[in-house]
Amino acid sequence: MQGREDRPRPWRRLVVTAFAVGAVAAGTIVAEAIEDEPHVARPVPEADCGPGSRPETGLQGRVPKADYESGRAERGYLCNTRTVGHSGKSGGFKTLRYVDDSGRVCAYYDSNPIAPRDILGGMLEDGLGVVALDMSDPRKPRRTANLITPAMLAPHESLLVHQGRGLLMAGMGTAATAPGFVDIYDVSQDCRHPRLLSTTPSALFGHESGLSPDGRTFWVAGAAGGNLVALDIADPRRPRIVFSKFGVIYHGLRFSPDGDTMYVANIGSPGAGGILDGGGLRIYDVSEVHARTPDPEVRLLSELTWPEVSIPQSAEPFSVGGRDYVLETDEFIDLASFESIGRFRTAPVGAARIIDVTNPRRPEIVSDIRLQVHEPRNRTDALFRDPGNVSPAQGYAAHYCSVPTRKNPGLVACSMILSGLRVFDVRDPERPREVAYFNRPTPPRVGVVPEAGSYAMSRPAWDVRNQQIWYTDVHTGFWVVKLTNGVGRLLGR
Repeated sequence: MQGREDRPRPWRRLVVTAFAVGAVAAGTIVAEAIEDEPHVARPVPEADCGPGSRPETGLQGRVPKADYESGRAERGYLCNTRTVGHSGKSGGFKTLRYVDDSGRVCAYYDSNPIAPRDILGGMLEDGLGVVALDMSDPRKPRRTANLITPAMLAPHESLLVHQGRGLLMAGMGTAATAPGFVDIYDVSQDCRHPRLLSTTPSALFGHESGLSPDGRTFWVAGAAGGNLVALDIADPRRPRIVFSKFGVIYHGLRFSPDGDTMYVANIGSPGAGGILDGGGLRIYDVSEVHARTPDPEVRLLSELTWPEVSIPQSAEPFSVGGRDYVLETDEFIDLASFESIGRFRTAPVGAARIIDVTNPRRPEIVSDIRLQVHEPRNRTDALFRDPGNVSPAQGYAAHYCSVPTRKNPGLVACSMILSGLRVFDVRDPERPREVAYFNRPTPPRVGVVPEAGSYAMSRPAWDVRNQQIWYTDVHTGFWVVKLTNGVGRLLGR
């Protein structure tokens, strides 16, 4: 890798830093750095598909209408991947992997992405709520439990598990941020049969979430509810609020390894006409909350945005070569266009990017992770005739990405909705490239979720030892995908 002082910097960076901020939304914000050269987001290089692959037929990430008409789409698109196992017919926003104290391996996923709309979508096949799978044999996932307490019945994007403490948790929420019940389960003794520890109306409103590295603080972001809440779950039977703030519209909340720094996907602030603007990444010092300082302050360290920002979803931390990064993902298209069918065709697609956060006061975008179908010049009338691309709630856009390990991950995986599961080599964070993909679109159908194509929405989970990725598709359920043709050897260990 080139030295950072020697390489060209084709990025335009807008960073604002807050000094002496006493709370989340207070303080003096000043512009700290603007670089002159424009930031031009480009798609990553296409994957080189090896033996056993069934590659895409044209534009990177596209499933064209012609492939549905010829029957090609139903065969699926594989590039350096193959199917290991499959279960169910529905999925949602999170896929989790956990190993309990006895060495049993389990998966958890939410089965209905938006309640009440989808609550019956896969009931006959998957049951309701959060599904627990025994993954002793990944070729044959076996459903062992359905969690249907209030938050697990409708967790929206908040489902998380803490590997060290063996706690599975969620905050109740929908797109309208339903009342924020929080459920906490013990999965440490037998992950196949989670044991309920508490159900409490302690998060006000729910939507997305975050969990401190020590597993003792569960954060809930209310999104449309406009609230941020931190819960002390040191005693998971008695959660208690230790910090709350209204007037912020946040998505995912992720943390540095020491827990002092929080990386926030900021959806934006109310602007003219009620349209949200100013979205991007916010970085906070939350050390006082996690230290249980009385009347804690949460201090804004910096903000970062980018020209093609849509709806920031989450920012997953990782490190390479001693530098700290976050893998930030935007979902869908920008909110202003999302609300207008007449505008969404020309809306920017945020996709994903890698941001250097080694200095949390001066974050810097170092690369983009996006496909050819995300490019404005490719969003043509022909593209919008592809099945599944008629709605801004589906379409060619990203939703979640994840890393297999926090240190030197090697690869990252992203659910990119119609384009399916995509895998990228990030050993050089400044030059990511696509190395694999897996896409199993469905033909047009009528149902609770009537759209055609893939609806890959979930944050992928990783089985590093077996070089597998687990994820769910709203239309087709839970998938176990094996990396082939040597791609799995790029994983960090």
